[in-house]
Amino acid sequence: MTNFRILKDRLSKNIFLILSLFAILTVVLIAIGLYYKSYPLIRDSSIGQLLFSSEWKPFKEQFGFASYIIGSFMVTLLAIVIALPLSLLTAIYLSEFAPYKLRQVLTPLIDLLSGIPPVIYGVWGTLFIVPYIQDKLAPHFVDYSSGYCLLAGGIVLAVMIFPLIISILLEVFDTVPQDLRNASLSLGANEWETVKSVLLKKSFPGIIAATVLAVSRALGETIAVLMVCGNIAATPHSLFDSVYPLPALIANNYGDMMSIPKYDAALMFAALILFVIIVVFNAVSRIVLYRLEKRNYA
Repeated sequence: MTNFRILKDRLSKNIFLILSLFAILTVVLIAIGLYYKSYPLIRDSSIGQLLFSSEWKPFKEQFGFASYIIGSFMVTLLAIVIALPLSLLTAIYLSEFAPYKLRQVLTPLIDLLSGIPPVIYGVWGTLFIVPYIQDKLAPHFVDYSSGYCLLAGGIVLAVMIFPLIISILLEVFDTVPQDLRNASLSLGANEWETVKSVLLKKSFPGIIAATVLAVSRALGETIAVLMVCGNIAATPHSLFDSVYPLPALIANNYGDMMSIPKYDAALMFAALILFVIIVVFNAVSRIVLYRLEKRNYA
């Protein structure tokens, strides 16, 4: 009987090891496939020219991705700047101040928002956010804006990642022991001081993790963003200028104009850039998160 249990434990460990290696291998194969497909472009062009040039003239075989990379980062950054404070405050209210019955009603509704298809957010942004920016907001700052701009993309993307950040933060806050809150309150701190000194301090690594997941989701979002951001390949100089993120470039053009030499390789290189950005960002974030957790538990 003992030998059978030992055998079963070893078998389970080996199965989980194989599955873990398979997951890692899948990611490696994706990277290799993207590199292989984009190699014709990499072979004939320098990496510096591809990454730091904004010249996009496919018929002349000039492919500069700088404006697309900048557009992706700016839309994502704006979305995080809008979404993170609002999501954090919402999660704090639901976790610490909201009545139990209200939380039981609002939490499933927030989770429900995660299941809404991205195209619905895009349609909402096209029908409401874009006209509002064009007619009401932009005239106060610029001479003209079509409304399809960086700000519209940031707002729509922020609304899309609200549920993700809030759900993760609620789970993170639930891991903070109630005894720590009670100890803070017993020492004379009020509820808001307890939130600042206990809840946020203990949850800081979790907040970083939630932000990392939200950034990864935002960087790869396609349909909703391309419907409202204008899709003009130029570096934006204000919130009311159009942008063209990398996912929108791939979604709009893949399968079209493949008669142009190296065009398919250029789109695969765009996918490779996006893949590398997300992998590097997650790797660096994990290192930072590990050090924060190590410091907290030291």
